[in-house]
Amino acid sequence: MPSFSRRQFVHALSGTAALAAIPRSGQSADYPSRPIRLVIPYGAGGAGDQIGRPWVDRMSSLLGPTFVEHIGGAGGAIGTAAVAREEPDGYSLLLGNGSTQVIIPLTSSNPGYSVGDFRAIYRLINSALVFAIHPSVPAANLRELIAFAKANPGKLSYGTPGIATGNHLVGESFKQQAGALDIVHVPYRGIAQASNDLVSGQIPLVIAVMSAQLQQLSQARKIRLLAVTTERRLSGAPDIPTAVESGMPDLKYEGWFGLFAPGHTDDAIIDRIAQATRLAMADEALQASYRSQGMEPDSDSSPEKFQRIVEATSASLAPVIKSIGLSNL
Repeated sequence: MPSFSRRQFVHALSGTAALAAIPRSGQSADYPSRPIRLVIPYGAGGAGDQIGRPWVDRMSSLLGPTFVEHIGGAGGAIGTAAVAREEPDGYSLLLGNGSTQVIIPLTSSNPGYSVGDFRAIYRLINSALVFAIHPSVPAANLRELIAFAKANPGKLSYGTPGIATGNHLVGESFKQQAGALDIVHVPYRGIAQASNDLVSGQIPLVIAVMSAQLQQLSQARKIRLLAVTTERRLSGAPDIPTAVESGMPDLKYEGWFGLFAPGHTDDAIIDRIAQATRLAMADEALQASYRSQGMEPDSDSSPEKFQRIVEATSASLAPVIKSIGLSNL
């Protein structure tokens, strides 16, 4: 059960009143009157579940019945395109990220959707990517991984959730910045299968969103976590060094996950979802849960703030994508 302080309880009561007070008109007059679907555009069992399902669980008391549907494939593009085609009525939402909302539109000639097909609602978390290797790889840190790759060209491969994801972008940047390493990219339909293959030794390296599952696998010595892509170490995993600390000052990437709706969704619906989400994100237990997985929750987002983040991400990644030749895939 969510744990609220007295201050948060009072805030929640006022927030609930605010939800009820939002003007409703047209299609939003009785919203929500049926279950809300959150599409996670990746396979089950990955970081999307660990981010999206806690939000879904808390919406039952704030908005009404809410459920998850996984539509994976093409690095998230298939599920994202599916939501773009839905009616803009607030009943089909997307758990999007920098890959689905920025990188894929910038790199794909025909992703099945465009940036304008969505409205930003609320950023849930910031996330880090982590370099995870199989214990058979003789490297205790990123420097040793680079040395091994240089001594064994073509023998290493790395897995990601797909082509033109943030994971892929970081992997290619890593190769470039380390001196044109000969490491093969292996795209998967989702990070869960890539992680399974990492544990079994089918692939030696995976670049994944940091999660509690990966930390547990590391503690069990089934994998080794070498470095994260944030500028500073994670509060939930302070023993893992950053890529910057490991001698790669330009290898920085902070991802995010958040809620999106089809582009013509009514303002009142967007605001209602955003306010309900703000109440949910004030829950200290939810914040602690996200932090324990190496993620930083955002308790002060809004549609406007989140849209600015999406635009800033696009502006910063566009030149990087061009420099490593990922345009028009």
